[in-house]
Amino acid sequence: MSLYIVRHAKAGERRAWNGDDEARPLSTKGQKQARSVSERLAKLKVSGLLVSSPYVRCVQTLEPLAEMVGTTVATDGRLTEGASFEGTLSLLDELPDQSVLCSHGDIIPETVKALVRRGLDVRSTPDWRKASVWVIERSAAGRYTRARVWPPPGR
Repeated sequence: MSLYIVRHAKAGERRAWNGDDEARPLSTKGQKQARSVSERLAKLKVSGLLVSSPYVRCVQTLEPLAEMVGTTVATDGRLTEGASFEGTLSLLDELPDQSVLCSHGDIIPETVKALVRRGLDVRSTPDWRKASVWVIERSAAGRYTRARVWPPPGR
């Protein structure tokens, strides 16, 4: 029983973006990364919910997957940049197996570290880069047992 946490794909440069940072979209490379991540997840026949930070770049990272599996992307403020890892932990507990989340480079490491403090066994070298995917295994009793990370797609 697995959950997947995706770091959003590459977006345009923050310093070059004139608008609200929440509206900053994926770059062309980020769109390709999102498609690659989605193809890999779709092959696993993910059947849970797709939940994203409300930031455009996170939603756009999961949109190709939503299209491939015939669902939509829900947003949740607990995944927003600057939110607390406690909110993400509570969201993980609420989600059905095979759900996919998309969040930011500050939330994901803190969430994984909190799970490690609770006994999670990380079986790969941590990778926090954009478009990396954490695969977190959960027991039937709801305990988080093992995790590994997929590096970002190469193309």
